[in-house]
Amino acid sequence: MRIGLLTDGGYPYATGESRLWCDRLVRGLAHHDFDVYALSRSAQQEDHGWITLPPQVRRVRTAPLWAPEDDGRSHGRRERKRFAAHFGEMAAAVCGSGDESGFAAGLYGLAELAREHGGLYAALRSELAVRILESACRAPGARRVVGAATVPDYLAFTDQLERALRPLSLDWYGSDSLGAVDLCHAASGGPAALPGLLAKRFFGVPLLVTEYGVQLRAHYLAAGEGDVASAPVRALLAAFHGLLAAEVYRQAAVITPGNTHARRWQEKCGADPARLRTVYPGMESDRFTAVGEGEVDGDPHTLVWVGRIEPAKDLIALLHAFAEVRREEPDARLRILGAPVQGPDSTTYLAHCRALAAQLFPDEAAGAHAVGDNPVSFEEIGGPEAPELADAYAAGAVVVLSSVVEGFPISLVEAMFCGRATVSTDVGAVVEVIGGTGLVVPPRNPRALADACLALLRDPERRERLGAAARARALELFTVEQNLAAFRGIYLELLSHSHRRAVRDDDADPLPFAIPAEAHVPGHWTGHRTGPTWASTPLAGTAAPGAPDA
Repeated sequence: MRIGLLTDGGYPYATGESRLWCDRLVRGLAHHDFDVYALSRSAQQEDHGWITLPPQVRRVRTAPLWAPEDDGRSHGRRERKRFAAHFGEMAAAVCGSGDESGFAAGLYGLAELAREHGGLYAALRSELAVRILESACRAPGARRVVGAATVPDYLAFTDQLERALRPLSLDWYGSDSLGAVDLCHAASGGPAALPGLLAKRFFGVPLLVTEYGVQLRAHYLAAGEGDVASAPVRALLAAFHGLLAAEVYRQAAVITPGNTHARRWQEKCGADPARLRTVYPGMESDRFTAVGEGEVDGDPHTLVWVGRIEPAKDLIALLHAFAEVRREEPDARLRILGAPVQGPDSTTYLAHCRALAAQLFPDEAAGAHAVGDNPVSFEEIGGPEAPELADAYAAGAVVVLSSVVEGFPISLVEAMFCGRATVSTDVGAVVEVIGGTGLVVPPRNPRALADACLALLRDPERRERLGAAARARALELFTVEQNLAAFRGIYLELLSHSHRRAVRDDDADPLPFAIPAEAHVPGHWTGHRTGPTWASTPLAGTAAPGAPDA
């Protein structure tokens, strides 16, 4: 099978959120061929280059979303009229003054215009686009907040819109590119899925969408973190991304959320529950085996926190909770092991947390922040004096998660692989992941967090029972093997239901069912054939229908 893997800011680049699971997917399904179509998010990401790709990746096409991509074309009168009609439909839907079905009509109309004539970059940044958007914002029925938009707001929104719609102008939509794949697998929603929408529109290629972090939710969270855009611009962007998510979910043959929390978001955005299949992220468990099987014992008085140091993790509440723990258990310690901080916000937050620790433990803060000098230590995972990841979880008896915002809690699963008892806040997919193998408390409640930690610190037998149950659950649900098995089955299911009309190499009419599902099964599957010649060339390692076995 030939898979078109669609990524946004991840694989095959050396940085990015989707690169690890995409790499495991591609390597684990080595009997398939993969064509990677990747959108990059920054010049820095491109400068870091790609990871080493396995041989089953036959082609890589990339396109930047961070730099202007003007094809140098402009529209004539007829094309401007088409653009005005399609963009008007989209703008009316985004502003709320038109029917939501106009969004899809406008989207595909713009895609066809870009495919035939180009020039979409200049058109979306033109005065015509601004005037159309202004009319839609001021039309009867438009949302009140967008009615207050001004010219700078229109310019800011069309700039963001052009970036989001840039995949429409790519040269990926030919019979020798996305038209040649059997299945498009989008590694996220949003812009990454746009090429998949067009592949389905132009060639009937089925679309599979995987979301381990719902793109719409990520947009909402990002908009609330220091966004300097005006209220009308934020409203317009939220409406656009919501309509795009709804169209992606409508067109996808199967959607695979990474957890029930993500699934609820997708259903709220219009996804058909019948097309949703929860597939948990696959994680490497081997490196945690020694800790998980009891070969490494942790300090029975130590609490461990592992993750990225940022405000969403609410280390402030954790420090206040540990102050309560310390009052009742003077031997207790807290080790905070974080990934290297990146960006000024994280650096400021880390400094604030260090200052709070010094304030809460004034008599013990004179020494350096090293294990043994202070009940609270701040360490960097992988640093010269800090443990590796598995050793970080092995350092204590209880692992704590104190977040106020969380998607799929990766650090919690790693702690479960290590057989550690956990105390977590009830956010995101935490309860689904834990499944009764750890203690869960409300977020932003230091007293409840402290009580749960004390309960486990004082009961070693309970810690051992919960840790063993947690490891068993993690090995059953969250390994790479279960992830690969799920996608292997979904790929074959989608191919078996695909009724594409394959294009022949000659000038004859396309053949219905020209690529039967059996043609993708290695080996000899029929003794003879009748009827027209098969149009497809068998994949490497696959016997052609009717051909003798090698």
